[in-house]
Amino acid sequence: MEFVGIEKLSLVDFDHHLSATLFTPGCNFKCPFCHNSPLVTSFKNEIIPFDDVLSFLKKRVRVLDAVVISGGEPTLHKDLLDKIMAIKNLGYLIKLDTNGTNPEMIKELVNLKLIDYVAMDIKNSLDKYSLAAGYTGDLSNVKESIEYLKENHIDYEFRTTLVKEFHSLEDIKQMGVLLNGAKRIRLQLFKDSDSCIQRGLHPVDKRIAKEFTIELKNHIEDVSLRGYED
Repeated sequence: MEFVGIEKLSLVDFDHHLSATLFTPGCNFKCPFCHNSPLVTSFKNEIIPFDDVLSFLKKRVRVLDAVVISGGEPTLHKDLLDKIMAIKNLGYLIKLDTNGTNPEMIKELVNLKLIDYVAMDIKNSLDKYSLAAGYTGDLSNVKESIEYLKENHIDYEFRTTLVKEFHSLEDIKQMGVLLNGAKRIRLQLFKDSDSCIQRGLHPVDKRIAKEFTIELKNHIEDVSLRGYED
């Protein structure tokens, strides 16, 4: 596996940290609202040699304090562990973005202390997961990852990108039951763009998004909006 994209400086991908974000190719989901469609639907991205990645990160050790591994879906790649180990050896904090379909990889990374934070996307209620994720496979691995993170082996957040066409209050109620006892969830503003897999989708209105947060607070300790202007 090689990385196919890099954001050299981010203030928003890892809360309270200056980070670089590395993108992996390929995903087993095809979420209609995904804004990284070139990483999901085609493999024409320019490969960044890993030596170049390490060289860049070595030069930024005193500027950045964290690296975010995103995608695509990073845990599809068997050599992800080796890549993260090499980056971790430079002294960086590591955040992993994942859809949770490879709980064994997540557990191994946690057990080896190679990652410091996990952000797991929760696409929807289980009844409507296939609609929001573009995925019709078994969700047992997703549920296993949810339960593992809820056990607080590592600091984490669940996050859901709110899309008007996919998320109703009833869906949010079911998500609350699924995530009951979780530490944290962020409800994210959807923004349509040319890079989305499906165009013409709409964000959930802020007023309704706030109603969603009220519902989720019945089940989750820390609930807030991300990307919505105050």
